[in-house]
Amino acid sequence: MNERIRFHLDENVTPAIAIGLRRYGIDVTTTVEAGLRGTPDEAQLEFARKTGRIIVTAECGQRRLRRFICEAVSFRTAEYC
Repeated sequence: MNERIRFHLDENVTPAIAIGLRRYGIDVTTTVEAGLRGTPDEAQLEFARKTGRIIVTAECGQRRLRRFICEAVSFRTAEYC
């Protein structure tokens, strides 16, 4: 299996991160590019799920989003602050 990991940066992650990742050939979208600015966490998660991406957020301690993700897709999340 030679599938690459794809990322989606929520609106709390600076767009400069996306620019830097793309320089290394990493497939990344941003909330603004996806037309999701200001949408609820659930919309961000749904976009990531439909497009096969991992959500990256700068919102440390967002227990509500973490709980929603765990309930929606039955997996654990990792948090790095």
